[in-house]
Amino acid sequence: MTSLPAKTTRKLGLVIDLDTCVGCHACVISCKGWNTENYGAALSDMDAYGANPEGTFLNRVHTFEVTRDAAPPMVVHFPKSCLHCDDAPCVTVCPTGASYKRTEDGIVLVNETDCIGCGLCAWACPYGAREMDAAAKVMKKCTLCVDRIYNENLAPEDREPACVRTCPSGARHFGDLGDPGSAVSRLVTERGGFDLMPEQGTQPVNKYLPPRGRDMLQAPDLASLCDTTPETATGFLGWLDRALEKL
Repeated sequence: MTSLPAKTTRKLGLVIDLDTCVGCHACVISCKGWNTENYGAALSDMDAYGANPEGTFLNRVHTFEVTRDAAPPMVVHFPKSCLHCDDAPCVTVCPTGASYKRTEDGIVLVNETDCIGCGLCAWACPYGAREMDAAAKVMKKCTLCVDRIYNENLAPEDREPACVRTCPSGARHFGDLGDPGSAVSRLVTERGGFDLMPEQGTQPVNKYLPPRGRDMLQAPDLASLCDTTPETATGFLGWLDRALEKL
């Protein structure tokens, strides 16, 4: 079994704002594109246009309708990928050491050359964040675009996960959550960021920002907004009003 580091130098992770995510799936597509062309084995698509399609995705967006007392229903889009937990059960259950957590930045990765495809890590993950690639027969997961964030051949503004870089609504944020003064840590504090399923005790690094309450607007009385003809109308409008009343 694989051991976890007692402490990591940094805790790189994502902060996802559920208030501004519009469910466009741009993060899903950019993640698929980058991880198919770069780090590790390509993310396969099997029988994509057939009767039994099967594909590997490291990031997915779930959509829920939330109902509350005395409030209209609200749609919440919920992106989910690996949360790079401090107490990651997917690492400790791995029999070959293929799954591991890095000491320098806390990112959880899979060494695909050591992965035997047993699937134990997928069973251990309470978030369903790991997927077995049907073609490569190895376990795949979010890498936080480790081959991108440290790539000095890229412009500084591009050295962040592909999902963060592509998000059109600014719902995804990347940084060091182990630094209380970082922009992502301040965002979590200011907005009341929370862990996903904290009862599991995995201590996920990624955080979510709750959706804000929606304004309760009363529907306007459309009739009161109409420019009705006054009863004392004269001329053609007055004749027309009197004629219509006789019908």
